[in-house]
Amino acid sequence: MSNIHQAGDTSPSLIELLDRADRLPGATALRARSYELLQLAPGSAVVDVGCGAGRAAGEFQCMGHDALGIDSSQGMITTAMNRWPQARFRRGDACRLPLGDSEVAGYRADKVFHELADPARALQEARRVLAPGGRIVLIGQDWDTIAVESDNPFVTRAIVHAQADAQPSPFAARRFRASLLDAGFTDVHLEIHTAALTDPATLPMVLSFAGHARGPLFLTLFRADLVEPITAETEPEG
Repeated sequence: MSNIHQAGDTSPSLIELLDRADRLPGATALRARSYELLQLAPGSAVVDVGCGAGRAAGEFQCMGHDALGIDSSQGMITTAMNRWPQARFRRGDACRLPLGDSEVAGYRADKVFHELADPARALQEARRVLAPGGRIVLIGQDWDTIAVESDNPFVTRAIVHAQADAQPSPFAARRFRASLLDAGFTDVHLEIHTAALTDPATLPMVLSFAGHARGPLFLTLFRADLVEPITAETEPEG
């Protein structure tokens, strides 16, 4: 799932934009770090919630894991199935996952929780599907701390705040640690990564912010993202 993903939008232009963003060196490194933090044993069952076009689930499957990608968009699920036929994909809701209790060893969600009206409920659902000793990795940007280099910082600051206010849960990432502890997870670990986006491929993402604000926009190709990968564990039985 993408932070610019509009419900039901699976146009080729959107998917191409997401692909470009996924191929950026910083995104590739952060995705690899999220896999590492899950500490999956060979053949482990893992779910990628908000899988989008399926890259993470497909890569998990290529690593020898039993991967399932879940997304609320049927169009994204269809794209993922066509691209990664070796992995499994299902349409589903982060708060009502199509999984049994204790069914997976790993749970991953990348740039998803800010789109949820009830992140706490999604974490309870994650805890339900994770086996004892399983691990969860959440990645998300803090929408209120994005910085844009601009000739008019007052305008761009207003645009960033308007973009944040347009999200159902814009502060979900900064609350990851507290939310995981509240949900009963233990051994919560937080990492903060920053990224300066100067690649022209990211310009449409920056310009999309203007849709939530009024007034002139003067942007250069720079955006700083605060990305917070976070891991936690369920307590083993006994």
